[in-house]
Amino acid sequence: MQRIESLKGEIKKRRIGAFLITNLKNIRYLAGFTGSAGMLLVTTKEAFFITDFRYKEQSEREVKGCQIVITRNSPLRTIREILKKNRIKRVGFEYNESFALYDMLRKDFHALALKNVVEGFRKLKDAEELRNIRKAVKRAEEAFLGVKPYIKVKTTERAIALRLEEELKKSGCKRPPFDIIVASGPNAALPHATVTDRRLQPGDLVVIDWGGESEGYFSDMTRTLLLKGKDLDKKKEIYNTVARANRAAINAVKEGVKAKDIDRVARQIIRESGYGEYFGHATGHGLGLDIHEAPRISFMSKDVLQKGMVFTIEPGIYVPGLGGVRIEDMVTIKDRSVRRLTSLPRKLEII
Repeated sequence: MQRIESLKGEIKKRRIGAFLITNLKNIRYLAGFTGSAGMLLVTTKEAFFITDFRYKEQSEREVKGCQIVITRNSPLRTIREILKKNRIKRVGFEYNESFALYDMLRKDFHALALKNVVEGFRKLKDAEELRNIRKAVKRAEEAFLGVKPYIKVKTTERAIALRLEEELKKSGCKRPPFDIIVASGPNAALPHATVTDRRLQPGDLVVIDWGGESEGYFSDMTRTLLLKGKDLDKKKEIYNTVARANRAAINAVKEGVKAKDIDRVARQIIRESGYGEYFGHATGHGLGLDIHEAPRISFMSKDVLQKGMVFTIEPGIYVPGLGGVRIEDMVTIKDRSVRRLTSLPRKLEII
C-alpha cells in the first residue's frame, strides 16, 4: 500500500532502521486491519503485521502490503527476533506507548520515542477517506431529521439521545463515535454536558451534539434549537452571534492559512458582541478514524491548513443559568477552497 511506502520513506528520512506501530487506529490506516490485537513493524524495506491465531483469518482477509506473522509467543518477543534477524539497531516506537515496551526494546536496541509519525500522514484525507466521512455525515444528518419531530416540551434529554442513537444504528453506523449530548435549559450552559432525565421546558435552548460512522470514519456536528416560550430575545441574540462566528470562520478557511487565525476570526466576533468570557473551548478539531485528531483549530495551534484536511468549526457561547448555543459544522479544503460537508440548516429554528 502507498501509505506503508510513504512510511518507509519517513523511516529512511529519520535514519532509523524500523518503526513499531501499536496504535490500532494507525495500524488500520496503514494496513487495513480492523481487529483488536496486533502490532505493525515497518522497516525501510519490509512491513510485518504480528498477531495471534485468533486473528489469522481476519488478517489474511484485511491486511495489505505486509507479511503476516502469526505468533504463539509474546508479540514483543517476535518483534525482537525480526529486528535481530534484519540486523536493525535503531528502532522508533510511538511516543505514547507504555514504558514496558520501551524497557523491552532498550535492552537490545537504540529505542526512540517518536511523536505523530503516522498521525502526520493521517492529517490529509484521500478520496476514499473523504467518501467515508461524507457517508458518516449523511447518516448522522438523516438520523437527526428522523428524531427532530420528537424534540418538544416534556420530552426528556435521555429519550431524545436514545432515539438518536437508535436512528444512527438503523442508518448503518456500527456505533456512535462518542456519547451523544442532549443538553436543555441550564444544562445547555455546559459545553460537555451529560444526558439527564430533565424534561424540556418552554423557552429552552437545546444543544444536540452527535456524530455518525462509516467504515471506521466519524462525523461530528452540533445544532441548537430553541423551544417556544417567553423572553427569548437574549437567547436569539446569543444564537445569532454564534451563527455569525460560525459563518465567518468557515469563510476564512483556505489553504495556507494558520489554524489559529481561524480561531481568532470566530473568537473576535463573540468577544466584540460581549460574550468573550463565555467561549472557552477551541473553535474546532480534525477528525477521521478518531473523533479528535489533527489539525487543532485553536489559538495555541501551530497547524497550517492544507488541502485534504477535514475539521470542525464549532464556536459556542455558554451562559450559566441561561443556557448555551453551539453550532458545529464539518469542512474540508479542496482545490484551495473550503467545502462544507455538513448540510443541516444553521438558521435559528424555534419549535
